[in-house]
Amino acid sequence: MIAAILLFAAVVGLMLFIATLVRGRRTDRWTAYIYLLPTLLLLAVGLVYPGLRTIWESFFNAAGDAFIGLDNYKTIFTDGDQLTVLRNTVFWVLVTPFVATGVGLLYAILVDKSRFESAAKALIFLPMAISFVGASIIWKFVYEYRPDQGNVKQIGLLNQVLVWLGGSPQQWLVTSPLNTFLLIVIMIWIQAGFAMTVLSAAIKAIPDDIVEAARLDGVTPWGMFRFVTLPAIRPAVVVVLTTIAIGTLKVFDIVRTATGGQFNTSVIANEFYSQSFRSDNQGLGAALATLLFILVIPIVVYNIRQLRNSEAL
Repeated sequence: MIAAILLFAAVVGLMLFIATLVRGRRTDRWTAYIYLLPTLLLLAVGLVYPGLRTIWESFFNAAGDAFIGLDNYKTIFTDGDQLTVLRNTVFWVLVTPFVATGVGLLYAILVDKSRFESAAKALIFLPMAISFVGASIIWKFVYEYRPDQGNVKQIGLLNQVLVWLGGSPQQWLVTSPLNTFLLIVIMIWIQAGFAMTVLSAAIKAIPDDIVEAARLDGVTPWGMFRFVTLPAIRPAVVVVLTTIAIGTLKVFDIVRTATGGQFNTSVIANEFYSQSFRSDNQGLGAALATLLFILVIPIVVYNIRQLRNSEAL
């Protein structure tokens, strides 16, 4: 730790010394370049090089000592287990962002300017303070199963409610593809608070004169939402959707903690870990990581374009 602190101080001191030596009309620009240089070097060493290395390794076999071309990518799109992984990932990406954003938006509208707005918002935002692992453990207890016997009591909330209603307890996390959607519920539970916070701030930023004018024109509550609220908060909705989509594509903690990827619940991020570090298949693991990177790029580009368009407007 002491060595790291001294190194940091030395780097900052060196940058300041070089910056003082720079003279001329373009001093500010060169000073900015000097301060950016350490960051660019760290990004190159810690991000760019590992990314390129991963792409390169995706063209090699499991041991990484023989070039096999696109065989790993062919395996991803033809092998039955890998197709299940892709199917689960599609479920996650199609369901989680839209449901979480919808729940957050509905909640933000319902509690807006209510008497207990602060308490209501804090209640739904609390899951954001819990790690994915902690949330997964909580919901794993919710889905917990005990044999349907007279002397055995259910400790899982969902099964206990089912027993109260006269049903039989179920092994929720074993049945596919239901178990995948039950894991998606955990992600929605966490991300709904984020969506509510961002969208609530966007709703409050709508000018009051626009709202009053719409009410004077006799706009119904549904018309207010469709023609006033939604168009005004569209940039915020796009940001929330894309942000949650990116996080969903990279989801790992929930699957690893709740099921370990068993019972046909694995997704790309979890499968990448399993193939690379448990099955020791470096080539397939690298190919899955590269595929994940490729899937994230369009969402990031779209998000950046939408932010630029909103800033231009």
